[in-house]
Amino acid sequence: MKPPESVSLDATDRVLINALQGGFPLCDEPYAAVGAALGLSGEEVIARLQALLDRKVLTRFGPMYQIEKIGGAFVLAALKVPEADYETVAAAVNALPEVAHNYRREHLLNMWFVLATETPEGIGAAIAKIEAATGLPVFAFPKEREYFVEMKLDA
Repeated sequence: MKPPESVSLDATDRVLINALQGGFPLCDEPYAAVGAALGLSGEEVIARLQALLDRKVLTRFGPMYQIEKIGGAFVLAALKVPEADYETVAAAVNALPEVAHNYRREHLLNMWFVLATETPEGIGAAIAKIEAATGLPVFAFPKEREYFVEMKLDA
């Protein structure tokens, strides 16, 4: 996905983006709670987030889970995709609900994606589906260690 060339954010968008990088309230009305802290209504928070997503200022808004702690699994995987087939293969890979992210890279392995499944056995099944749909071998790179890097960007 190509990033926006020019992004225009008003002061409220900037405050909202900065505030949401540090956590999200776990309560009955979290958008209202965020809004109250920022002088907005919950509906305005939702509308602004949707506008930021629609304009591709944000590519995603949602929780990050440590899937292994709830019985699931994830793995970084890659494909070596012939350039002429790239868009078709990307569509096939992205059609699977197990694919969390998919990125093009300038590398022999030019398509990299994350597979997330409800069980560890689901990884093998997802890889098999991708190989069957694309005719290409999937190279899986399981996590050996995990590092926490908290990255917050001031909007």
